[in-house]
Amino acid sequence: MKILVIQQKMIGDVLVSSIICNNLRLAYPDAQIDYLVYESTIPVLEGNPNIDNVLISQEKHRKSKREFLNLAHEIRGVKYDLIIDAYSKLESWLIVLLSGAKRKISYKKFGRTFLYTDNVPFAELPKTNLGLAIERRLSLLEPLNLKIDIDPFPKLYVTDKENQDAIALFEYHQLKKNRKTVMISLLGSENLKTYPLEYMAKIIDSIADHREVNILFNYFPKQIKDAKIVFDACKLSTQEKIYFELLGNDLRSFIAIMNNCDLIIGNDGGAINMAKALEKPSFIIFSPWIEKKIWATLEDGIHHISVHLNDFKPELLVSKTDKELKKNALSLYQEFKPELFKDKIELFLKQNLL
Repeated sequence: MKILVIQQKMIGDVLVSSIICNNLRLAYPDAQIDYLVYESTIPVLEGNPNIDNVLISQEKHRKSKREFLNLAHEIRGVKYDLIIDAYSKLESWLIVLLSGAKRKISYKKFGRTFLYTDNVPFAELPKTNLGLAIERRLSLLEPLNLKIDIDPFPKLYVTDKENQDAIALFEYHQLKKNRKTVMISLLGSENLKTYPLEYMAKIIDSIADHREVNILFNYFPKQIKDAKIVFDACKLSTQEKIYFELLGNDLRSFIAIMNNCDLIIGNDGGAINMAKALEKPSFIIFSPWIEKKIWATLEDGIHHISVHLNDFKPELLVSKTDKELKKNALSLYQEFKPELFKDKIELFLKQNLL
């Protein structure tokens, strides 16, 4: 059997959708399981034994109709028996249409049901603490009636060398070995997903106050200006606990660094999803325009907790469309003061920094 799973988009999407591949491997140990993703997300799939081939959707495929058709032709040439389309957007619709696969599974969407042999209802509300992001992916396996115990947890695989390199980096920067290490998901993928910098500095101060911890910042070199703003806004006593220059060279090195941290706190995004896949406790601060019910995965009130403005001031969001929430995200963020959830962060730290 030849199977293709499709999930273009960002790191978090690709990592969560990899649970489809993981469970397919349990059900069909001898199948060829391939995964079509954007090139930038490949690092989160490295070492995954449940994926035989990672197919790459490159920028050229999105810019050139000829290149896109070449990719679709290559996929058709493999003669897949089954395609599971977890992306379900125009790019994947065309690939599915041209694939020639015998069985095709995706979400039920108006005007697109003819593309698939199995159209799965697109759940609007989560049924468990797994969160919609995971539950929706797992629902795509339901038409197959798999005779296995479903594993709902995304996974990352870190090599011994990567771990040792991260440990060596910690030693080079002289992190104190007798302290727990906290990773701060400092900046979102865009401004509208980034908790106000002055507020983030207050949160970091509260983490450092009365605690002997090492604090790391997750940011890209191109974001160093904003990272420095947060650092400078922190108290001097907090700055002494921050290892500002300890950064990975690439995504794989960040994964190894995160694997040697104790927990993560901060903006929703790829860093949080990677930390969860490494079984690290997480505290997420969601942007006012992001739906918490989708990406608040694995929430248990102990190891995984998240906060959203709607939890505290629902009157500010009620009756507003998604478009309006996004447009007003920055002003709504100003209402999301750290004091609103200070007790929740304190509880999270108490439960996970023993």
